[in-house]
Amino acid sequence: MTSPAAERGREVRQRLLSAAVELIPERGWTAVSTRVLAERAGVTPSVVHYHFASLPALLNEAVVGVMRQMLAELDGFLGAAGTPAEAVDLMLASLNDYSGTDPLSLLFIEAYLTATRDERLREEIAAVVDGFRSRFGRWLSERGVPEAEATAAVLVASIDGLLLHRGLGAQPNLEAVRAVLHRLLT
Repeated sequence: MTSPAAERGREVRQRLLSAAVELIPERGWTAVSTRVLAERAGVTPSVVHYHFASLPALLNEAVVGVMRQMLAELDGFLGAAGTPAEAVDLMLASLNDYSGTDPLSLLFIEAYLTATRDERLREEIAAVVDGFRSRFGRWLSERGVPEAEATAAVLVASIDGLLLHRGLGAQPNLEAVRAVLHRLLT
């Protein structure tokens, strides 16, 4: 049985992480301060430092947690797909949920930019992406795709790049992209 204080602590910690996920796309990574974050979460600034070693540690944990959730959804596509081509089609179809200027896309863009200057964040994001790429590579290998690990790396980078390009207003013809990605699988 969990004590009421421990439960409140978990709830406050989750509110802080959720507030970070909201604020980063709204204001930009560097404009999220302890004060602004605490205000959004409905706590005092001292509570932020009680639950997290630093503001960057909180922001990193928030973003990496969302990235893990997103890639877990892609794992779900692998479970739903019967063939590698179907997996690619499901991943491409998921792009329709993101404009490149929506909060989740902006969160990822901000995280990638920050990771160029924050080695810890870069390592954490790389670990999440590498984990998915490895799982996808094994899945492709089990289905007879040649050079499965390298193919997974290219496919994942392509999907990621398409999302990043949407933030710039670039909207490539997804049918043409689909045909190219399908060729990689044979």
